[in-house]
Amino acid sequence: MGFTIGGIRELRSGTRRRGRASDCTVVAEYTALYGWDVVPGARAGRTPGETSGACSCGAADCPAPGAHPLPFGPEVPAGATLGEVTAAWSEVPGAAVLLPVGRSFDVIDIAEAAGRHALARMERMGLPLGPVAATPEGRAHFLVAPGACAELPELLYRTGWDDTRLDLRCLGPGSHITAPPSDLAGLGPVRWLRPPTLDTVGRLPQARLLLGTLAFVSHRSAP
Repeated sequence: MGFTIGGIRELRSGTRRRGRASDCTVVAEYTALYGWDVVPGARAGRTPGETSGACSCGAADCPAPGAHPLPFGPEVPAGATLGEVTAAWSEVPGAAVLLPVGRSFDVIDIAEAAGRHALARMERMGLPLGPVAATPEGRAHFLVAPGACAELPELLYRTGWDDTRLDLRCLGPGSHITAPPSDLAGLGPVRWLRPPTLDTVGRLPQARLLLGTLAFVSHRSAP
C-alpha cells in the first residue's frame, strides 16, 4: 500500500479534523513527508487496569519508564509507506513515537518558559527556525541541523557563554525524543509549539544562528 505526500495531506485535512490521527498515520507523516526515521518507544501505565508508572517494556526496575526505545521494536526508516508503517506498528500496538536524534537533526533542550520567550524573540527577529516541541516535563526542544552537539562547546566559547551556568543542553547521536502526540513517561502528551513543515524540515537552522538568543534568555530566566 503506497502513501504519497498528497495522500498524507488528504488525511491531515480530513482525519485530523475529526480527531487525533491514528499512530500509523502520524508515523507515516514523519517517515514519508519529513524523511525522519521513527522508533517505537515504551509507554508508562496510565489507563485503568495498568499499574501507574509501570513501563511497557516489562522491566520492574526500568530506569526510565515510558521514556526509552523498546528493545524489541522494529525501527521504521525514513521513506516508509503507510503500508510498511502499519505492518511494523502492528507488532508494537500502543507504542510511543520516538525520533532518533543525530541523524536528520540535533536538538537544543531548554526550559519551556525560556524556550517560548526565545521563540517569540527569534520570530520577531526573522531568524530561520525549525520545528519546536514542548514536553510535559516543562522542556522545549528546538530541532536544528545535525552536528550541533559536536559544535556546542566551541559555539558557547565563541559567543562568550562558556563560563555561564545555563539551563541548556544539546541532544545528539544516541539520543531519542518523544514526538507529538505521544505520551512521555505517563506525564502527558508532547506538543508542537512550532509544527514541522516541508520547508522547515528541509532547511533546519544551524545551531549557531539560535544559540545566542537561547543562551541569553536561559540566563535571564535563571532563578
